[in-house]
Amino acid sequence: MLYQFYQWLQQEGYRFPGIGLFQFITFRAMMAVLLSLVITLIFGKQIINKLRSLQVGESVRELGLQGEEQKKGTPTMGGFIILMGILIPTLLFANLEKIYIQLLLLSTIWLGLVGFVDDYLKLRAKRLAQQKGIQFQKSNKDGLAGWFKVLGQVGLGIIISATLLFNEDVSVMREYKGDKKPTGASEIRYQGSVRYFVKANEPVTTIPFVKEHEFNYTRLLPESMREYGWVVYMLVIIFIVTAVSNGANITDGLDGLATGVSALIGGCLGLFAYASGNLVLADYLNIMYIPNLGEVSIFIAAMIGACIGFLWYNAYPAQVFMGDTGSLALGGIIAALAIIIRKELLIPFFCAVFLIENLSVMIQVGYFKYTRKKYGEGRRIFLMSPLHHHYQKKGFHESKIAVRFWIVTLLFVVFTIMSLKIR
Repeated sequence: MLYQFYQWLQQEGYRFPGIGLFQFITFRAMMAVLLSLVITLIFGKQIINKLRSLQVGESVRELGLQGEEQKKGTPTMGGFIILMGILIPTLLFANLEKIYIQLLLLSTIWLGLVGFVDDYLKLRAKRLAQQKGIQFQKSNKDGLAGWFKVLGQVGLGIIISATLLFNEDVSVMREYKGDKKPTGASEIRYQGSVRYFVKANEPVTTIPFVKEHEFNYTRLLPESMREYGWVVYMLVIIFIVTAVSNGANITDGLDGLATGVSALIGGCLGLFAYASGNLVLADYLNIMYIPNLGEVSIFIAAMIGACIGFLWYNAYPAQVFMGDTGSLALGGIIAALAIIIRKELLIPFFCAVFLIENLSVMIQVGYFKYTRKKYGEGRRIFLMSPLHHHYQKKGFHESKIAVRFWIVTLLFVVFTIMSLKIR
């Protein structure tokens, strides 16, 4: 909104000292970080107190884990703090006319609402048990039905993929090597010469570690069926949105774990977005040039600020939990960002912790069912899943586990950034 106000002042011919700073993405990104930190740090405490007064407390299942008794009653649904820290700075400093910003705002609100409904239903189940005088035991069945969560994730995946495929404002730019300007090409003066760029609305992405980095999903089909490549693309995007949002949700099991991991991932995606939306950097790094992507950096800056600000209250011992309101939204945001900047095939690297946590649950459940069927008794590979609970069972303090998972994420993030030149 402030950016739109700046544009209006420019059109009307008004000039004020310092107002020109709003034309720079870097300035607006820094402002988004600062405002996000202010919102989460100052208003976060008020929201926590409000949640406490409403008795929106966490119910902890008795799993025999160290410190679980101390977590009982800690306010949950603190994801509202993160959502405020993301949405308000983005609305103020980003160009809201850009389709990528609109898509990210929709993704944030969409999965934020799904998570809120899940948290609300869990809270209602707890209150109903208290009214009946029954000792409440938290169960996975208390919240939103699993199929409804998946339905929300699938719906978001369809919206993201359809927008990237069919919206006229979405495109990647390919340099035209011929001497004459082709029909519909954009003319750009760069490094003393004129270059022609052709828009492409196709299901394309970036393959890491190869020089010819562009990959079209239609190539997964035989030539006779390549007109249906958009179906393959939609299925891939739906899978990614579902997997990453669930991964973030599963990872949110220790104080500060998912928050810190998400902030580091956001930093990685911010670098990719800025580089891909800048012709000079995209040309130097030999990566896909995506026009109008620079504005996404402002959204990412707000997300990083929101995560860091929330970590102030979520670090051990946590004063608030984000709940599904925050974890599902963060996972959806990360998936949407990776897809928008055409780096979704790098998700297994920079989202390695989410992937490992997901796999640990799948392996544990799968092996337990297999051994129960074969031997009549279920056996486990891990002491408990997800993986962070395995280390808790081994006696590691949860703050040490969280910090070490941050370090692992940082290593994978650095490796992911290095992949731009490792080809």
